[in-house]
Amino acid sequence: MRARRSAGWPIERIHTIDNDLGISGASAHNRDGFQHLVSEVALGNAGIVLGLEVSRLARNNADWHRLIELAALAHTLILDEDGIYDPAHFNDRLLLGLKGTMSEAELHVLRARLQGGIRNKARRGELQIPLPIGLVYDALGSVALDPDQQIQDTVRMLFDTFREVRSASAVVRRFAREGWKFPRRTRRGVGKGDLLWGTLDHSRAINILHNPRYAGAFVYGRHRMTYNAKVGSGKCHPMRLARKEWQVLIEEAHPGYITWAEFERNEVTLQQNTPAWSSHGRGRMPREGVALLQGRVLCGRCGSRMSVRYLKLAEALTPYYVCQEQVVRHAGACCQSIRGSNIDAAVSDLLLKTVAPAALEVALAVHEQIAARIEEADTLRLRQLERARYEAELARRRYLKVDPDNRLVADTLEADWNEHLRRLDGLQQEHDQRRAADKVLLNDEARTRILALARDFPRVWNNPRTAPLERKRMLALLIEDVTLLKENEVAVHVRFSWRTNRLPQHPTVHADGGGA
Repeated sequence: MRARRSAGWPIERIHTIDNDLGISGASAHNRDGFQHLVSEVALGNAGIVLGLEVSRLARNNADWHRLIELAALAHTLILDEDGIYDPAHFNDRLLLGLKGTMSEAELHVLRARLQGGIRNKARRGELQIPLPIGLVYDALGSVALDPDQQIQDTVRMLFDTFREVRSASAVVRRFAREGWKFPRRTRRGVGKGDLLWGTLDHSRAINILHNPRYAGAFVYGRHRMTYNAKVGSGKCHPMRLARKEWQVLIEEAHPGYITWAEFERNEVTLQQNTPAWSSHGRGRMPREGVALLQGRVLCGRCGSRMSVRYLKLAEALTPYYVCQEQVVRHAGACCQSIRGSNIDAAVSDLLLKTVAPAALEVALAVHEQIAARIEEADTLRLRQLERARYEAELARRRYLKVDPDNRLVADTLEADWNEHLRRLDGLQQEHDQRRAADKVLLNDEARTRILALARDFPRVWNNPRTAPLERKRMLALLIEDVTLLKENEVAVHVRFSWRTNRLPQHPTVHADGGGA
């Protein structure tokens, strides 16, 4: 400023722009100072632009050449430590363009060096990146399980529940039904690092199930920043990459909540649960409709999964299993279409004959599984109760430390203490009620009912009041898939699930089936 005044410019004609200090010149986005400079040059209000190194005004050639072109049209000079330039002259404009190109290249070199150092550290598994809830860095910088036992139990409960129900939506419904809270930490802003407890939503559950860090794996490069032209915000957005495109994947790099093999099984299950068209399975999750084998029928000709179509015959909806892989993807002909009524009846008879001998053993296993689930849920509720009791005690100590005469503070702390006590009392009552209900599920009478239900499995299966959705859920526990091949007659090849490995694995039955 002093040098410019000594050169003869009056102070009222000198305008200093320093709005962009500390902001990268890689883009003109969110750079109010640079945009103001460009507008003043375009309006002809600037006679000369001064800077120590003017090429650093914009490290983007598009922005830099736009400024040079506007300066040439407005006859605005540019000056830096090396000299003064007139953009209207070809030689000066050429030199300014070279300076801008070198400035942009310098930024690229710096970014490449930084990214190279980050990648080298990631390849060694030493790069510290933000960890999901349930994992923390210890004093030595190594990844460890969160020392908060309630956080560990809650995360384990999520994976245990998914291992049992095989659906992220079912996990969310169980957490909501049981009243369990899920933790999260504040990532930025006020209260960064604070622990908050709230309801579990579906997107959160999906992100946790897809995160390989919970399997003890170090991963770098799962996402790529890309510009979405449809949004039009000028910002880059993360795009999830396939596993083969990950830059670094180190298995068993640190402790986890599940094994890598279980993580891969979870990935397959989540992929199968998607309702979109795919080669591995559309609609495997049980849904409404009378088709017993919905989502579990494979085409014996092309190997694709067959969909369900309902036709109204004799005032009733009749299911048909149709292979539309060639129709949808290649505009070809339908492989085969088979009436599903007889197929469902044949598979149902096979299921009753096969499962009946092992029904008692399965029933006892179910009872033990229920007992284990109840014990896990009781432990998790005790953790919540213990945390609520600690918070109430902490609120009490805060209230006792305040000066009683300072009513402005004392009233607030007293109200906070009362609120924690009410919450503790509500959790205690809910815990007592659920514990009493759980005892009913574990007594001898409940065990007797489960055994009786196992003996009466055929009666339950054939009961008209048993909803088709419930039959599909029972079938999903026993049968992996069914392959249909229609020649002179329909051949039905049944493959039982690994969860019933005592059963025959590949029985074949024959059933009459009509074509559509």
